[in-house]
Amino acid sequence: MTILETRDLKKYYGSGDTQVKALDGVDLSIQQGEFVAIVGTSGSGKSTLLHMLGGLDRPTSGTVTVDGKDIFALKDEALTIFRRRKVGFVFQSYNLVPVLSVWENIVLPVELDGRNVDEAYVEEVIATLGLEKKLRNLPGQLSGGQQQRVALARALVITPDVLLMDEPLSNLDAKLRLEMRSVIRHTQKDVGITTVYVTHDQEEAMAISDTIAVMKDGVIQHVGTPKDIYQRPKNVFVATFIGRTNIIPARVENGAIIFSSGYRVELECLKQAGSQEVLCSVRPEEFVISPEGTEGIAGVVKEYTYLGLNTHYFVETDDGHGVVEIVEESSIEDELKPGQRVLLQVKKHKINVFNKEGSLNLVRSEAYEG
Repeated sequence: MTILETRDLKKYYGSGDTQVKALDGVDLSIQQGEFVAIVGTSGSGKSTLLHMLGGLDRPTSGTVTVDGKDIFALKDEALTIFRRRKVGFVFQSYNLVPVLSVWENIVLPVELDGRNVDEAYVEEVIATLGLEKKLRNLPGQLSGGQQQRVALARALVITPDVLLMDEPLSNLDAKLRLEMRSVIRHTQKDVGITTVYVTHDQEEAMAISDTIAVMKDGVIQHVGTPKDIYQRPKNVFVATFIGRTNIIPARVENGAIIFSSGYRVELECLKQAGSQEVLCSVRPEEFVISPEGTEGIAGVVKEYTYLGLNTHYFVETDDGHGVVEIVEESSIEDELKPGQRVLLQVKKHKINVFNKEGSLNLVRSEAYEG
């Protein structure tokens, strides 16, 4: 069941040559209990979209519906009540009241709304977040991770329809981020609450969400599962933004990718693509590197980095397209050395092929629809 939806959502600031299109026609549907991460570069519109979803700001045009209700059809007072009761917010800054205890901070929004505190439910949330022994502490006596747990508990105790989180872990160190990432995901699953999570950290989005929406310039570029977005990105921007990849020019002819070195890779799905210039996306782990052979993209090892489980190679190709990155599982054999000549082959069923503008993935079936 769709719980949260936007239709042609736009938010413009200014006019004329100085107009900024923070959101430019966003369509997004989120299902009950789904965990959606919104990612994008700075200024892509992800935080603006989150604010619209929570009714914190009104759009220039378009609609946001929560459980079938158009929230911007509400007058200001009704929208405030709706936001207070139906939407939980967790921000980068914890916004805890320093003179109140952990318990008092958690139940504060319920009391401010004039409702009775459901102590049994509050205690359940507190137990889920592991705060039982901290209830009498003041915020200043807590670590950053503990303060963020309190902020999350405070958002959950109002029993909202939707939980909105804006860069909630960005103030934490790397170890605490990993810990809180797990806490948030497990809590969301336990409570079953629909969650929208804005982050600049692609790895965090991949690890924590059911669905990822990738934004650029106020427009959603791709909505899909983490696996779909990583393995079959819709365009070059998504391919380069989510994870690492090498972009290599080539041609497609009669269902084959032909690299400038003459190396050919046959792909059945490209028989519909005709003859055209393309951009190939090959992730570092999708290359096979070998010091000998007769087929492949020839090059010279420039440097390598041994990282225990994996070894990263950087190879300058003979065709003049620059240096590509390759990741291979480390072995007990000696690494390939700088200056050594190698051949690169691709794992053909993992390669992505885009039109020369980079706007369409020719490997995805929808490239040939309509």
